[in-house]
Amino acid sequence: MAALKRSPLFEGLTRKQLAALARLTDDLDFPAGSVLCKEGERGREFFVIIEGEAEVTRGGKHLATIGSGEFFGEIALLDSVARTATVTATTPLRFFVVSDSAFNSVLATDPSIEANLLRTLARRLLSMTGDPRT
Repeated sequence: MAALKRSPLFEGLTRKQLAALARLTDDLDFPAGSVLCKEGERGREFFVIIEGEAEVTRGGKHLATIGSGEFFGEIALLDSVARTATVTATTPLRFFVVSDSAFNSVLATDPSIEANLLRTLARRLLSMTGDPRT
């Protein structure tokens, strides 16, 4: 639950909501070089990095390096679409993963989680596009 709380994606959630989500996550460890999600493939899960770093690429070009507390794959929780980038562990990586089906089961009991998530994603999108409202 502590790792979820540190993630900016879940900053608006209550302790009870975080606990409900935490019960549905899986903690995983992957070695450096592991591909966690691949551009063009259908996404079904969301990841939050606990320890380590990963590289985000699109079309083989470096977009970003992400680390502890950062997240990716969030669109898979909201819509069943192809991944927009490839994420590869550059160091040993510890992270937790939430599947779309687990997330939907939490939403069925508490729809306000989705509203908080959408607000956070909107702020993230604005900051990525350089919008001055962030």
